[in-house]
Amino acid sequence: MAQTSTLYRFQIELSDVDRNLYRTLEFRAARHPSESLPFFVIRILAFCLNFQEGLEFSGGISTPDDPAIRVMGLTGNVDLWIDIGNPTAKRIHKASKSAREVRIYTHKDIQMLARELKEAEVHRFGDIGLFSIDTKFLVTLGSVLDRDNQWEITHNEGELYVGIGNTSLQGRVARHNPFV
Repeated sequence: MAQTSTLYRFQIELSDVDRNLYRTLEFRAARHPSESLPFFVIRILAFCLNFQEGLEFSGGISTPDDPAIRVMGLTGNVDLWIDIGNPTAKRIHKASKSAREVRIYTHKDIQMLARELKEAEVHRFGDIGLFSIDTKFLVTLGSVLDRDNQWEITHNEGELYVGIGNTSLQGRVARHNPFV
């Protein structure tokens, strides 16, 4: 019998100082059994760090051609395409041709990913936002993950502070120059 996804609830007090955004976010996110814990946690953080009206999770593995997170435009096109992990150059080439803006959040080797995208001559390569978050931080954050989560997230000058009850964690969201 196939395993089913696990549904997690989040209530997040978001203070994104870098964007002057202060909001309470309430949402649910499903973690598929094939999804690693760091991948799931970085997906949640990417959602918070990019929050804006219309931001939504895609249908997951049932819609493999869609981004992990997106904002749809008024004309039905994707305004913001966010992928997680280590997407293929072919996928990002297609995304950068169809979406107004593309961002990738990864806990993998960001330099290798940037090199692959550059060598494949991905469309608008220099405009793609490349971000990395340390795997150790994601694993630690995942270790305190519960089915019902209340987090306080502060993002300031690339530093990420996450408060969960009496636990405080700190990590870094590093933006990378794709031409390096």
